[in-house]
Amino acid sequence: MAARALDGLKVLDLSRVLAGPYCTQMLSDHGAEVIKVEPPGGDETRGWGPPFVREGTSAYFTNLNRNKKNIVLDLSAPAGREILARLLDDADVVVENFKAGTLAKWGYPDDVIRERWPRLIHCRITGFGTEGPMGGMPGYDAVLQAYGGLMYVSGEADGPPVRVGVPLVDSVTGLFAFSGILLALRERATSGLGQLVDCALLDTAISLLHPHSASWLAEGVVPPRAGSAHPSIAPYQNFETQDGLLFIGAGNDRQFATLADVLGDPGLAEDSRFATNADRVHNAVELRRILGARIACWKGEELGTRLLGRGVPASPVHTVAEAMDSPQARHREMVVDLDGYRGVGIPVKLGRTPGKPVSPPRAAGEDTRAVLTSAGYSEAEIDTAISQGSVRTPGSENL
Repeated sequence: MAARALDGLKVLDLSRVLAGPYCTQMLSDHGAEVIKVEPPGGDETRGWGPPFVREGTSAYFTNLNRNKKNIVLDLSAPAGREILARLLDDADVVVENFKAGTLAKWGYPDDVIRERWPRLIHCRITGFGTEGPMGGMPGYDAVLQAYGGLMYVSGEADGPPVRVGVPLVDSVTGLFAFSGILLALRERATSGLGQLVDCALLDTAISLLHPHSASWLAEGVVPPRAGSAHPSIAPYQNFETQDGLLFIGAGNDRQFATLADVLGDPGLAEDSRFATNADRVHNAVELRRILGARIACWKGEELGTRLLGRGVPASPVHTVAEAMDSPQARHREMVVDLDGYRGVGIPVKLGRTPGKPVSPPRAAGEDTRAVLTSAGYSEAEIDTAISQGSVRTPGSENL
């Protein structure tokens, strides 16, 4: 296999659900050896279905856990925690999203981690952080969409707030964790020391509020929900065509003039109500009425293609199937087919050391013996650990 950017990096993944597993999957796509540690009950997303790709494993879990070795470890037991310590001895990175204080309760508070494993990069993912008025409170993606303002700005102007249709906060937190780990690795190359990478879903939600946050910071005004439209750009929204919705985003005066020309009304760009973006935003209702009447006469794909060809961003509103099957997504290798596994491709593409999915997600505990052997355990010690229930394999009790 060709070299990948993170070859030689060893990551212990103690996380579950989405943000942490997404982060570690990206690390593994780029060459890191990732060992996923599941509790005896498994990562709860194994049961988040249907659909299920096989008994006990959901499509949700499968899309976040490729390439990883898998070990089942009971960290509630002292013997399990001793094994964790052995695994940390040669790890570069540990990623966890335990409830605040859990590692400390198990004997591994932050100061002990820093002292015992000074080169270890410890990535912690929480809902609200570990300190402050809500420190340690639990939070799933939608909870933080609500608390962090994202839900409030999503939805039509005359409707209630709605959840963004994908777990945006979790996914971006995974990206931030990935980036933070790479920053810490870069700094470790100079200092020789690891550090804490602290990621909270709340911080992610607040960071995603732009441009609404910018408007509030500048003017103290909370703009109303605008549906598919934009509070600071016009036109920038969905329009009805003969055969479905078409999104058009004319982000500058040149693009708007081109849009007007394609629609057969070039004089619209010279109308004083629409001459600049600020004018168009102030007169957005009238602009939508005029454009809507013209756009409704077109077929969406035809108009979208015509606009793109002349430099105006536009696209039909695709279904998930249409997006995944689109020729450009396939050209960009954003759908992976691997030994019966189908998943989403790698979004960060490197020219000289590209990432590569190498293996489907593993069964819970499938690599327990191999991982412990690599950590220096004898066969007898592994058998004892299995019989005591501190580790498990697919054939052991309760798996």
